[in-house]
Amino acid sequence: MAKRTMALVGFMQAGSTTVYAGSWRHPATEHGFLTSAYYAKLGRILEEGRFDMMFFDDRLAMPGIYGGSVAEAVRLGARPVKLDLSIVLGVIAGATQHIGLGATYSTTYYSPFHVARTFATLDHLSGGRAAWNVVTSVNDSEAQNYGFTEHLGHDERYNRADEFLEATSALWDTWEDDALVLDRAAGYFADPSKVHELGYDGKWFSVRGPLTVPRCPQGRPVLLQAGSSGRGRDFAARWAELIFTGDPDIDIARSHYKDQKERIAEGGRDPEAVKMLPMVYTVIGESHRHAEEREQLFLNELVDPMASLTLLSELMNYDFSSMALDDPITDELVESVSGIRGLVQNLRRHIGGTVTLADLAGHRATLLQGPRFVGTGAQVADQMEHWMDAEACDGFVMAATHSPGAYEDVVRLVVPELQRRGLLRTRYRGSTLRENLGLPRPERAVHA
Repeated sequence: MAKRTMALVGFMQAGSTTVYAGSWRHPATEHGFLTSAYYAKLGRILEEGRFDMMFFDDRLAMPGIYGGSVAEAVRLGARPVKLDLSIVLGVIAGATQHIGLGATYSTTYYSPFHVARTFATLDHLSGGRAAWNVVTSVNDSEAQNYGFTEHLGHDERYNRADEFLEATSALWDTWEDDALVLDRAAGYFADPSKVHELGYDGKWFSVRGPLTVPRCPQGRPVLLQAGSSGRGRDFAARWAELIFTGDPDIDIARSHYKDQKERIAEGGRDPEAVKMLPMVYTVIGESHRHAEEREQLFLNELVDPMASLTLLSELMNYDFSSMALDDPITDELVESVSGIRGLVQNLRRHIGGTVTLADLAGHRATLLQGPRFVGTGAQVADQMEHWMDAEACDGFVMAATHSPGAYEDVVRLVVPELQRRGLLRTRYRGSTLRENLGLPRPERAVHA
């Protein structure tokens, strides 16, 4: 039986740190995050490793919930810098030819027309390589930058996001593929019968259309989503083509994989056409002992506990400054804090017994928030192959302990092993991200 080939995605931050909070302190980290050359270099490294895509996380505020201040985030470098992703991806598009380009955009703070135009433009200018990571935001720091004073409840946010996706997808279909004529002699630019007003009128959104960008090379950008709650999984089952997960071990990942694929099938979509990718860290050395020594550096020396708490407060939208690190996470706290339940449940299964604030904070800011593949290039490839064989995933979202060095290690030491085993392509199969992922180009839908 032939091996399944894996999808590989680089998990990026357009700022001073990777998703690992201590990355900026690593001696091999390049502090070029305010230069275009830095992002162009990252794109070329991942393209050399035949990654399918790089996608950028985003938040629309500096962490400022812990203690009601941004001071600790600024002092400790706890992700205080976030550049505009549309410009960053434009830089990378010009420096690469094949790698997919993904960005996080919120359904809370943007409008369907803005998102549709941004990603259609990126898809055209990159030759069909755009992807949108769909998020529903519920963060006070972000809300205060956009004039919001309160948020919808959890399920209602997803109901609104469903409508957002309906309107956005319909805007991408307002131009037919052959609408452009460009007849210079006749002075005939485009066929008006093939450019359609939309007239979308929903509970939350009203959009006239049409979009000001012709239908893009992929039909629509590839859609990513990372909801882990029951409602989030249903949303992913309806819309997502790549699902980004945060499962801490292989047993939890296998269970999540089975549940999500079943939901996709129940919704009438092909489960094989949706890829599930857990976030992982790799710590690679010239020997296993060397890799373990590097792992201990990342775990014990580079992340300040205060940075962990600052980021945890931001993620959970809750000020943890009144708690001590050894305080337990009680059931009462779980019930009162939005978004914490699934994380605590996973941690309880993973570590057993009581979860403390230190456990929770460390999980979010160090290498504890996802599985770690540690060892030589061949040993890391063994671990990745094991997850694929166990039907726990369809590939991986690879986070960096330091940048760009962690990705250079993967490309130099792990990618050749995966290719030798037939687990990873040796060349790109097409020109668009959909072609490289094996995803179909969507047919244009006709909207009444």
